Amino acid sequence: MLPMLPMLRALALNEVRLRMRRSSTMVALLAVVALSWAMIADPASGEALLVFNKARVLYTSSALALGSAAMGALLFGLGGFYLVRGRMSEDLRSGIGGVIGTTPVGSALFLAGRWLGACAYLGALVAAFMLTMLVLHALRGDGPLEPLVYLQTYALLLVPMVFFAASCAILFDSWAPLMGKGGDVLFFVLWVAQLALMTQGGSSELPARMVFDFSGLAVSVAAVQGFVNGADFAIGSSKFDPALAPLALPSLLWSGRMMALRGSSAIALLPLLPAWWLFHRYSPDRVKPGRARLRRSPLALLNAALRPLAALALPLMRQAARMPGLAGQVLADLALTFIIAPSALLVAVLCALAALFAPAAALAPVVMAAVAFWGILVSDISTRDYAAVTEDLSGTVSGGVALRYLRQYAASVLLGLLLMGPVALRWSFAQPLRALALVAGVACLSALASLFGRCGRSARLFLSLFLFGLYVAVNATTAPMLDAVGFNGAANLHSVAMYALVGTLALAGGYLYNASRLAR
Repeated sequence: MLPMLPMLRALALNEVRLRMRRSSTMVALLAVVALSWAMIADPASGEALLVFNKARVLYTSSALALGSAAMGALLFGLGGFYLVRGRMSEDLRSGIGGVIGTTPVGSALFLAGRWLGACAYLGALVAAFMLTMLVLHALRGDGPLEPLVYLQTYALLLVPMVFFAASCAILFDSWAPLMGKGGDVLFFVLWVAQLALMTQGGSSELPARMVFDFSGLAVSVAAVQGFVNGADFAIGSSKFDPALAPLALPSLLWSGRMMALRGSSAIALLPLLPAWWLFHRYSPDRVKPGRARLRRSPLALLNAALRPLAALALPLMRQAARMPGLAGQVLADLALTFIIAPSALLVAVLCALAALFAPAAALAPVVMAAVAFWGILVSDISTRDYAAVTEDLSGTVSGGVALRYLRQYAASVLLGLLLMGPVALRWSFAQPLRALALVAGVACLSALASLFGRCGRSARLFLSLFLFGLYVAVNATTAPMLDAVGFNGAANLHSVAMYALVGTLALAGGYLYNASRLAR
């Protein structure tokens, strides 16, 4: 057993080095820092991270650690899976998978090395998240900075979540049917179901089933209710009554039973067992290079059933051939999207009919569904050249890679306006601010999808953050900063301006990044 340890260490370190050298890692790190800073409300704004019976909780080390770790569990539980999966698909695309499959390294040892590398990578992001909280405590905190309190809370809440995300990523990459977007959607469903199951009840008592509380949300609720029994409380940005005296949490929140349950959450490693049994080991009779690009999601099945509708996009392609310059290229990218995903044509027609005939109250759910569908589609636009191994070829088109970036961004915006523009037009008469929020949100999300896709060469970085943001926005219906496209009706001028600024910076940053690659 001991001679295997150097091999395991080498495999894990190699995995970490490969992940850390990517530009997508820097993008993910900056995204984590920005999100961690944005999710902690400044009490001067009238909102606080923890609110009990309309009274805010002082930003002590225990309060900031508990609140930020609970919010971070949502982020890393979903985003972590999408960030670390996909390595075996890359092995297949690059051809290295066949080499790995012929090595004498056993499947269990190989998967263990991949898992350790994935955990170390996510652990580095969690460390950056915690360091950001320490800096924020120095600026907004109440009372002394207690690093050990942060360390204990983050270890108890986030380590099981990291283990679970990495284990599921290894399992989904080891079984061919789950390697595509179908696996992405399945994990999102499982993640939401796990949250719903574990947050039922809301009691300070912790039943044995809480060993499956990988997110740590249930134990966070129990920890709070153990000190404020019966209180009406909220974790996340919530309004408080400044006339009420602020409360303070003690430094020690965790009972022995809570810590034992979090330790028992090591069963998050269980998905590694079926992964070892199902691992294809890059065998050509079990998985092929093209399998890495197959999409076996319900959306793919719908697109296959609607394939005849793709013929409706051919006039767009012919028109694109007649149009010179960037406009023709954008139209061609849009037509290609309709050919690849003919369901987009059907959704565009349904959204237009809903905008014309649906009652005003039904327009918000229409936009919610449309933006979810659109976000999944545009996550692939900036990466499909790389996935199809035509990146170098498409970069030789007039304008090079920098102009390709702009046309893919423009195609994403145009697709969003085709799907949601009719609703925005109807809103512009009765609710012009809401219509403006929708347009600014589409432009901003398109810029982020293009930036993350081009930097990381993977749709999963944007898709994970997009799904996380969508989930939070659906549940936090009164927060203007979370109402990116206006379906909650909470957006204001400040939030619209913020999304416009973020979109502009993302677009400029992506263009400069691609232009610098062209210069090299």
